[in-house]
Amino acid sequence: MELQKNYDFKEVENKLKKFWEEDKIYAFNEKSKNKIYSVDTPPPTVSGKMHIGHAFSYSQQDFIVRYHRMKGENVFYPFGTDDNGLATERLIEKLKNVKGTRMERQEFIKLCLKTLEDIRPGFIQDWKNLAVSADYNICYSTIDNHSRKISQKSFIDLYKDGREYQKEAPTMWCPQCETAIAQVELEDKELESSFNDLIFKLENGKDLVIATTRPELLGSCVAIFAHPDDKRYKKLFGKKARVPLFNHMVTVFPDKRADPEKGTGIVMCCTFGDQTDIEWYKAHKLPLVMSISKDGRMNSNAGKYEGLKIREARTKIIEDLKENKLLINQKKIKHNVNVHERCGTEVEILNSKQWFVKYLDLKDEFLKQGKKLNWHPEYMFNRFENWVKGLQWDWCISRQRFFGVPFPVWYCSKCKEILLADEKQLPVDPLKDRPLRKCKCGSNEFVPEKDVLDTWATSSLTPQIAAGLKPKLYDKLYPMSLRPQAHDIISFWLFNTLVKSYFYNKLNPWKDVAISGWALDPHGEKMSKSKGNVIDPQEVMNKFGADALRFWSAGSKLGEDLRYLEKDLVTGQKTVTKLWNASKFCLIFLQDYKLKNTELEIMDKWVLNKLNEAVDISTQNFDNYEYSKAKATTDLFFWKDFCDNYLEISKDRLYNGNEKEKKSAQYTLYVCLLKILKLFAPIMPFVTEEIYQSIFKDKEKAESIHITEWPKYEKTDKKIIELGDKFVDVLSYVRQEKAKSGRSLKDPVKLLICGSELKSTERDLKAVTKAENINYGKNLFIEF
Repeated sequence: MELQKNYDFKEVENKLKKFWEEDKIYAFNEKSKNKIYSVDTPPPTVSGKMHIGHAFSYSQQDFIVRYHRMKGENVFYPFGTDDNGLATERLIEKLKNVKGTRMERQEFIKLCLKTLEDIRPGFIQDWKNLAVSADYNICYSTIDNHSRKISQKSFIDLYKDGREYQKEAPTMWCPQCETAIAQVELEDKELESSFNDLIFKLENGKDLVIATTRPELLGSCVAIFAHPDDKRYKKLFGKKARVPLFNHMVTVFPDKRADPEKGTGIVMCCTFGDQTDIEWYKAHKLPLVMSISKDGRMNSNAGKYEGLKIREARTKIIEDLKENKLLINQKKIKHNVNVHERCGTEVEILNSKQWFVKYLDLKDEFLKQGKKLNWHPEYMFNRFENWVKGLQWDWCISRQRFFGVPFPVWYCSKCKEILLADEKQLPVDPLKDRPLRKCKCGSNEFVPEKDVLDTWATSSLTPQIAAGLKPKLYDKLYPMSLRPQAHDIISFWLFNTLVKSYFYNKLNPWKDVAISGWALDPHGEKMSKSKGNVIDPQEVMNKFGADALRFWSAGSKLGEDLRYLEKDLVTGQKTVTKLWNASKFCLIFLQDYKLKNTELEIMDKWVLNKLNEAVDISTQNFDNYEYSKAKATTDLFFWKDFCDNYLEISKDRLYNGNEKEKKSAQYTLYVCLLKILKLFAPIMPFVTEEIYQSIFKDKEKAESIHITEWPKYEKTDKKIIELGDKFVDVLSYVRQEKAKSGRSLKDPVKLLICGSELKSTERDLKAVTKAENINYGKNLFIEF
């Protein structure tokens, strides 16, 4: 039994990571009869290395998982990585200095797979360094054969159920990434723009002033709309007006969707500027004229502006409008614009052929399912609810990219019939494989689908992917116990996973959802590379240790954002050091101690009862996913009750007491320190494990503190607590009086007067206050 003089977190962390992995401390036990606690782990996108948001969020879920493991539950905690789709393509292009669009497709896919194979272990190591207690022997990647098979089967099943369709329709499009995107991939970004009042010429030669923020779409103007009750424009309905610069004629229509209060109250409809344009296009059967191509440049419908990028065209058209005296007013504004969350590019709406999942008709059902979940914190359901109510598009699941899960689809060259892969073929790549049967028309010639599935079409199946790794236990693992994730992907990951689960079995995919917040910079701002305020968790762990980083992460409730402040890391480090030093002190008296029940002194009973209260509060809080309150409770007991008070109170008995007095204190030290370590273990796994291994392992028999039993609550003796608290009040009074008079705490006290109820504690009271005499009366008094 030995602890080094100083705690070296780098040495300890390296040693314990190997120990946990080699001894399979966190392994799921397939043969165990214990209750299973299954976790649908968020598969992080393989992006080079863990960021501070990962460290923050994954620490919080790990607190919960470790607690359930110590409760004796058989934890199924696999680790997945999300490594298909656009984010991975961008990473590989950056790392290898290539462009996927300029490579032979299969060569680029091979390069992606090989690069992922090389970098994935290092990426996962960041999570191991943080002490995330996943079973890393149960792993999946969203691009591996297992995941691709499940994803492709999902597509086939939904197609057969009539929930998927292919259609040429207005689709949200990212010109930078050159792919269709889904509503869930939009972000609002405030951008500077201008309201431009343009002159349209009516047939009678009069001016009609229309305000627009997008003059570059004039070539796509197909109609003009005003509210039917707007007296200014009623007489114009059915009339035509000439579009400035482009000179084609368009009709003025009445429609209630036109806002009389916006701009000049009359608006041009372009195919397509926004969602309302689409609604007008469909409702009034307007012609389709698109001015923007898929690469974000103007096409032939833009006339002389063809070939210009969107912003270039906007600038040039405004110059020409001014020159022709067709721009009569311009007002600078800031407004929210939809951008692609991957690259920040303004999203366009283009007509294209895409695959969709039909689900707008089930919004009410999704809300019902969402209400059945146990939300932690409860108010996060509001985000889910607002997202579902705001849905306007079916889920576009096709992407015009190269690296992803292929659609298991071919098209008959002769009759254009859609052919699905047989289930026994999965996973399949239609670009390399062929259907197992002829088309119903008899043709054996097929065109493969080149698009790939949206990455969320696969990631929405993580419960099935994870549970499918243990097929014999599938029904016990799924639905899963917990979905932990950050609040910003409720609409991405949580909603889509719930949708897929509802389609298959009308069940929610999990029982509980735990929603974490964001890690913010020291000024309370969201971190981003563009702002230059990103904190590197690898550097933080190298400077302060993983336990200190996790301690900081435990400083906020679920769902709450938390500023990164180094002082909080320093506090975590101080707690680690204090725990180490307190353990070293305890070890002095536990070297030869054999644990056994003994008759206890009053103040030993007091601290054990106070500890029991802390166990009760911590257990309740962990059960309710309130790890921050559990940490605060343990922290307070450890620093105040145990270190500041009890260790000082018991010190004289430990050094100078008779056998009975000493054994009582030894027993109390052993029980208190072990339970304190267990209460801290989910938050600070490294230091608690190191102390456990050095002091308790041989006596407790469990290989690791993280598979020991969580402390059990026992009924507390309120009278003992009350008596001990009065003792501590007297001790605090003596300390304060000594401080006021500039005396050392070791200086003697000639006389101490306190309440008679403390007579039974006189031995400890004299020793800790250094009182030569104690008298008992109503009022506290001290004489030096």
